[in-house]
Amino acid sequence: MKAQTLNLKELYENEYDRWLTEMVKLLKNRDLEKLDYDNLIEELETLGRSEKNAVKSLLLQIIVHLMLYQFWQLEKERNANHWAGEIITFRVQLEDKLTTNLRNYLADELGKIYQNALLIVQKKTQLNSLPEQCPYSLEELLDKQWFPK
Repeated sequence: MKAQTLNLKELYENEYDRWLTEMVKLLKNRDLEKLDYDNLIEELETLGRSEKNAVKSLLLQIIVHLMLYQFWQLEKERNANHWAGEIITFRVQLEDKLTTNLRNYLADELGKIYQNALLIVQKKTQLNSLPEQCPYSLEELLDKQWFPK
């Protein structure tokens, strides 16, 4: 059994795709004693962080562009259609990634994400009268048809 584990650990280091294929095969066959647990756990943790970062980044971009669309009157006439297109693009990308778990994560992180978006928009626009708290619900942010008045 140790030889099998060592072999899988070597595969992980040298032939990642083959290691991944072997892990999937072992899981499908419920052959749990042969799994390379240490590397599998590391990969799953990394995958979870990566997905959270991806959805958080997309939501940040949606909020930034919604704020530009809603509040930056000086540039609105010239850029509103571009911003609207970007908002829809980010929403489509987010929809493709969103699971119930990741949606709950975004709901929990919305306040922090908004604060980062606020910093970006303030720096970009020099506007000082932006809302301190997020003026959008998560449902509005995710709705491909919704835009602020």
